[in-house]
Amino acid sequence: MKFLVIGLGSMGKRRIRNLQQLGAAEIAGVDLREDRRAEAQSTYGVTTFDQIEAAMQWGPDTVIISTPPNLHFHFAQIAVDAGKHWFTEAGVSAEGFADLAVQAAEANLVCAPSCTMRFHPSIRKIKSLLAEGAIGRLLTFSHQFGQYLPDWHPWEDYRDYYVSQPETAACREIVPFELVWLTDLLGPVREVTAMKGRLGNLDADIDDVYHLLLRLGDKAIGHLQVDIVARSPRRELCLLGTEGNLTWSASDKTVRLYKSTDESWQEFPEDDAAIEAGYSMFSIEDMYVDEMKAFKEACEGGAPYPYTFAEDAEVIGILLAADKSAANAGQKP
Repeated sequence: MKFLVIGLGSMGKRRIRNLQQLGAAEIAGVDLREDRRAEAQSTYGVTTFDQIEAAMQWGPDTVIISTPPNLHFHFAQIAVDAGKHWFTEAGVSAEGFADLAVQAAEANLVCAPSCTMRFHPSIRKIKSLLAEGAIGRLLTFSHQFGQYLPDWHPWEDYRDYYVSQPETAACREIVPFELVWLTDLLGPVREVTAMKGRLGNLDADIDDVYHLLLRLGDKAIGHLQVDIVARSPRRELCLLGTEGNLTWSASDKTVRLYKSTDESWQEFPEDDAAIEAGYSMFSIEDMYVDEMKAFKEACEGGAPYPYTFAEDAEVIGILLAADKSAANAGQKP
C-alpha cells in the first residue's frame, strides 16, 4: 500500500514516522516548502513533491492530510475524487465532510478523522474502569488543558502558523480535540454554556481561554477549561461518581481510583514503554502509532476505524454552540 502525506510540518513528519514504524515501505510527502521537503527526504528517505498534482500521479492508495485545518476539506475532496482512502488531522469545521463521507462509503473508501487521544493508555484505562462501574453513576466532572502557546512549537514563531489565526486558533482547536475523547468516555453532551476571552499577552488576535459548562445525556454536569496561557503545562481530569472518584494528570502519567467501599486509593501508572516513547507529557508517540495502525488496518480490510465524521460533526457542534453561547454571555448578577 502506498501512502501520501500531505503537509510535512510537525504532524506530517510524525505520520511518516508512525507509518515507517508500522512497516509501510512506500511513503511520499507533498509540501510547498522546500525546507520541509528536504528534511523529510534526508531524515526519513521518502519521495517528496511540491505540487499535489504530481503527488497524486505517483499513485498513492491512501492520503493522510496533515495540513492546517482550513485546508482539510480541499484535500479530502481531491482524495475522494481520485478514489483514495483518506485521513485528516483534528479540525475545527465539519462543513461538507458528511457529503464526502457518503461519497467515500459509496466508493468503498475509508475516511477517518483523527481521534488521537482515544488511543492514550491512561484514557483507555479510565474507559475500562468506567465500563466496570468503578465509581458508580457519574455525577460531575472537571477537565483542564493548558499549555503556553509559544511552547507548542519552540522551533517556530507561533505567529507564523495557523494557531494564531482566529478560525483555526490554538485554543479553539483544542476544545474539540479534548471533547473527542471526553464524549467517548462520558457520553453525549446535551447542553453547553460557555465563556471565552483574550486574557493574556500573546501577540495574536485570538481567544486564549475557553470555559465550557456541559450537561451530559444522563444529566451529569461538568466543566471543561482550555487555555494557551499556562506557563506550566497541564492536562488534568477529575470524575466524581456515586461510589468513588477517578483522577488523572498527564504530568505524573497515573490514573487514580478512590472507592468508597474500602475507603482507599488504587493507582494505575502508564507502563514504562509508553512513558519512554513520548517526548513530552502531552505527546506520547505510541498513541499516534496506534491511531495510524487502526487507520491502516481499516484500509486493508480489517476492523472499521473507531471514529466517524458523523461523530466528529457532533463534537464540532459543541464547539460552535460554545462559541455562540460565549458571544451571548455576560449577564450581570
